[in-house]
Amino acid sequence: MWFKSLMPFRFTEPCTLDPDTLAEALAHAAFRPCGSQDLVTCGWVPPLGGEDGALVHAAGGFWLVCLQSEDKLLPASVIRAALDERVAEIEDREARKVRRKEKETLRDEVLLDLLPRAFTRRKRLYAYLDPRGGWLVVNGTPGKAVDDFTSLLRKAAGSLPIAPLRTASVPASVLTGWLGGAPADWQVGDECELRDAGEEGGIVRCKGQDLGGDEIRTHLAAGKQVTRLAVEWQERLSCVLGDDHAVRRLRFLDVVQEQLADLNAETVAEELDARFALMTLELAAFLPALVSAFGGETPAAA
Repeated sequence: MWFKSLMPFRFTEPCTLDPDTLAEALAHAAFRPCGSQDLVTCGWVPPLGGEDGALVHAAGGFWLVCLQSEDKLLPASVIRAALDERVAEIEDREARKVRRKEKETLRDEVLLDLLPRAFTRRKRLYAYLDPRGGWLVVNGTPGKAVDDFTSLLRKAAGSLPIAPLRTASVPASVLTGWLGGAPADWQVGDECELRDAGEEGGIVRCKGQDLGGDEIRTHLAAGKQVTRLAVEWQERLSCVLGDDHAVRRLRFLDVVQEQLADLNAETVAEELDARFALMTLELAAFLPALVSAFGGETPAAA
């Protein structure tokens, strides 16, 4: 149970939920598979697996939840081929041309016919709540999936006073400054993305390169800013920090991984629980350090 990415949100008010209340609320929006005419469904499932598992897994004051979606796979080429066959059959039988509006109606009919036979695909998106620290952390990056997750969690819970993390300093300015020397506990890696300040500015991506070299300095002198930067923190984890406050390609290093060796988990659920407990303890220290590195929070997100 290692998150690969982090999209952090802050509670703007104290969290009044408890694990049992939240689990009961999620049960009303539990996952159900696609029906014969459904294109997509989504709902909450036990994060540690099992049909009878808890919808909220609580450990050490952190609550793990999981949203599962299922969608039908209907390639456009398959729909087009079936539609062409239906149109050709009508034109041959009735000796007339099928017009555009009729084709649109036929396409809907073809789609309904194909849906029951379509393959399905399932995806899971995890997140955890840290009521004491005031965090909701989604295992994802900015985009529709995370937006849908927070919207559905808010709808299920009835109220979820959260907002995206906002910091006093602009992340791009902070990360750019780190190429001249990172603060204590942080170490700059060998990968970054630089972007011109303009909306249509150029992008330069560097990997496996000395970020203190002349080429990088030339880009900085031309006005580019660092929008993504590979870093290590306290030799405990590595990641790529972004100007959108997202944490990408998160990886826990050996000093953390070795702590699992003494746990002796006997089941998959116990293994997942141990990983989750260890991960959240590490992130409970990392996230405040990240906020501090970006100048602290603005009053709107405090």
